[in-house]
Amino acid sequence: MISRIIRKMKIYHNIDEFTPLPNAVVTIGTFDGVHVGHRKIIAGIKELAESCGGETVLLTFFPHPRMILHPEDESIKLINTIAEKAELLEQLGVDHLIITPFSRDFSNQTAEDYVRDILVNKIGTKKIVIGYDHRFGKDREGDFDTLLRLCPAYGFEVVEIPEQDINDVAISSTRVRKALLQGDIELANTFLGYPFFVTGTVGRGDQVGRQIGYPTANIMIDEPYKLIPADGIYAVKVKTIDGVFNGMGYIGTRPTLNGITRSIEVNIFDFNKDVYGQKMRMEFHNFVRHDIKFTSLAGLKDQLAKDKVDVMKLLGE
Repeated sequence: MISRIIRKMKIYHNIDEFTPLPNAVVTIGTFDGVHVGHRKIIAGIKELAESCGGETVLLTFFPHPRMILHPEDESIKLINTIAEKAELLEQLGVDHLIITPFSRDFSNQTAEDYVRDILVNKIGTKKIVIGYDHRFGKDREGDFDTLLRLCPAYGFEVVEIPEQDINDVAISSTRVRKALLQGDIELANTFLGYPFFVTGTVGRGDQVGRQIGYPTANIMIDEPYKLIPADGIYAVKVKTIDGVFNGMGYIGTRPTLNGITRSIEVNIFDFNKDVYGQKMRMEFHNFVRHDIKFTSLAGLKDQLAKDKVDVMKLLGE
C-alpha cells in the first residue's frame, strides 16, 4: 500500500513573503486551539485541493486580533502559542501557513479591499472554505454572503461549512478556554481532538518536593499569553528529549508553603535525569483534584501518595 506523502508545511510571517499560487484553496481565521471544528474546515480545504490539483493555504493572524483591538484587556489568553499552532497545522497536512501581523490598519480594510488585495492578488485564491460564523473586514462587515457576492467579479468559489456539520454542539475556541479554566480537561480535550499541552523550559524550584519524596520539574512558560488551566493536580504525560513519561502535574501557588507565585510543576514517574534548562512538553489527560492547603508537609506527602495512585490508574499503569 502506498501512503500519501505529507509535504512539509511552508510558513510565511508576512503576506508579502508569499508568491501567489495558480490554484490556491484557502481558509482564514485565528484557529486558536486547532480544535475539532477547525479540523473539519481543514479537511474541507484538503479535499478540495486534492480534487482540483491545488494547494492548501491557511491565513491566520498574530497577535490575536483581540490583543490589538482591546489592549486594555489583559485577561486574553490563547490555547496555543503561534509555534504550537503551526506544529498542529503541519500535522494536519496544510501546505502553506501565512501568519499575518495583525494591526489596527489591517483591521480597517473594507471587506472588498481585503478580498481583492489579500485573497485574490496576494494569494491567488481560487476556492475559499470558511466556517458558518466567519467574519472579516472593517467592523466585521464581511461574511459568507459577502464572498458569494464578490466571487463572480474576482474569479473564485466559496464553500461554507455549516454549524451542524462541524458538530451537533458548535465547538468554539471560547468553549475550549472555558473548559480549561474550569479544570474540565476531559471536555476540553474532547473539543480539541488531542490532549491540551503546555511547552516550556525546565527551571529550578526550591526543592521542597524532593525533600518529601516527590521531586518536580518546574516548567517555565515563555509566552505570557498562553492559557494555563485551573489550579489542581492532573494526570499528565511528559515529553522530553529522553522520551514520553507518565507523571503527576501540578498548577497552583503551593498554599501549604504559603506560596504567592503560580507555578507549573510535574512529578515524572520512574525518571531521575537532570532536565534543567531543557524544553519539556506536558500533556494534560485527566483532572484529579483541586489545589488545597495542608497543615503540614506530612499531610501533603500523604495526599500526594494517594494522588499518585489515582494518576497511575487514570493513565493505565
